Amino acid sequence: MYLIDPAAHSRRAFLRRTGQLAMAGTALPFALNLAAMGEAAAQAAPGDDYKALVCVFLFGGNDYANTVITYDDPSYTAYSAIRVPQASGGIAIAKNDMDVAKTLLTPTTPLAGARQYALHPAMTQLADLFNVDGKVAVQLNVGPLVVPLNRAQYNNSNKKLYPQPPKLFSHNDQQSTWQSSSPEGSTVGWGGNLGDLALSQNTNSLFTCMSVSGNAVFLSGDQALQYQVSTSGAVGINSVKGTSGYVSASVRSAMAQLVQEARSHMLENEYNRVTKRAVEAETTVTGALSAALPVDSFGALNTNLSRQLKMVARLIHGRTALGVKRQVFFVSMGGFDLHDNLIANQPGLMQQLSDAMTAFYRQTAALGIADKVTAFTASDFGRTLASNGNGSDHGWGSHHFVVGGAVNGKQFYGTPQVVSINNDAKLAGYEGHVGQGRLIPTTSVDQYGATLARWFGVPEADLPGILPNLKNFGGNANGIDYPKNVGFMA
Repeated sequence: MYLIDPAAHSRRAFLRRTGQLAMAGTALPFALNLAAMGEAAAQAAPGDDYKALVCVFLFGGNDYANTVITYDDPSYTAYSAIRVPQASGGIAIAKNDMDVAKTLLTPTTPLAGARQYALHPAMTQLADLFNVDGKVAVQLNVGPLVVPLNRAQYNNSNKKLYPQPPKLFSHNDQQSTWQSSSPEGSTVGWGGNLGDLALSQNTNSLFTCMSVSGNAVFLSGDQALQYQVSTSGAVGINSVKGTSGYVSASVRSAMAQLVQEARSHMLENEYNRVTKRAVEAETTVTGALSAALPVDSFGALNTNLSRQLKMVARLIHGRTALGVKRQVFFVSMGGFDLHDNLIANQPGLMQQLSDAMTAFYRQTAALGIADKVTAFTASDFGRTLASNGNGSDHGWGSHHFVVGGAVNGKQFYGTPQVVSINNDAKLAGYEGHVGQGRLIPTTSVDQYGATLARWFGVPEADLPGILPNLKNFGGNANGIDYPKNVGFMA
């Protein structure tokens, strides 16, 4: 029996942070609250050189089967029969489209059984980054797991023996589970836990965890809080900046003094202390962003994701001014909940993802820090292999990308899925899905995250505190290897 409590780290962090911030006013407006991080020293820092992790979250649940598409003849034939060719009104992508786009992936080490995969035809840039540059790794069939599972174990009524991630197939809950190991309502994410370890590494700990995509539990730690910026830069306090009607210099100066000066009342003083820190943080970020990128690898790209990733690149470029050596970032894009119009809408999403992640890698290379920055994708869940007519429904495991100069690229990691929706127990691969091609993950988010965390510099002994289910992996179960280190990082 597995004696585990995946939410324990979240509860501990909640209790500790409640005490730390009780006097800081957690209900303050965001421009004030974002700066309410304590200056207490964190645990041992993980190194002296700069490193950054960038989570690219795909909200809505990306369709795995039309992103990393099975290509070898036997598997493609099964895929096409299940999804039905587009020419016949289905959602299977034609092999010819992948051939014309040249998105077949050719790994350095061929997959066993002559298995092959190609990217969506709109993902030409990322395919080139895989095939030519060798800076992309594909992680097959990854998703939330508490313990290794097959279909029979999933269906077993003894959930203490075979525990499952809570509230599977729910958007909000699985977004949270991917980011924090717990369903909606979680207060601590594993990116924030990484930040906790890095706080003492950074001169200004406030800029350890940074989001360009609004609030994300992924970046919330025990001590580390997320600092949010927009694609235009730092978020300011309107009355101090002179917006929202405060246009007079004298009024602006008076407001700046009122909201920052020391007060005799304890709560008023704490409120103003936090405000002062927020004002100073905005000044620091604005200064760090003042240095132009020496080369703009994003060119004419102007999608929301490209703007977010360009802002991350600019913040990394200004890392000395920010006083940081370890950072965790969060960016995102939405639109992936394609129960309908998969064929019409997914190509644009795939091109935006491919172009933006490739441009971001090339920007880090131009800055000479490609091996110091690793970007990776995540999403609510994969989707069904079976079509619902015009799209696909909520699933579980999915395929994801890891991009960066330190990535052991041009390779696939994890276990290739059997292309089937058949429920016949005699069919090989039957145990790998829970109906309609909803993949049971063969790599857990904890394994995925731990591989990134090791590269980031986290000591082995600290990994279970960041990824609480990791202790349940590390061997062979159900004929599948579940290594604690998946291997896609150098």
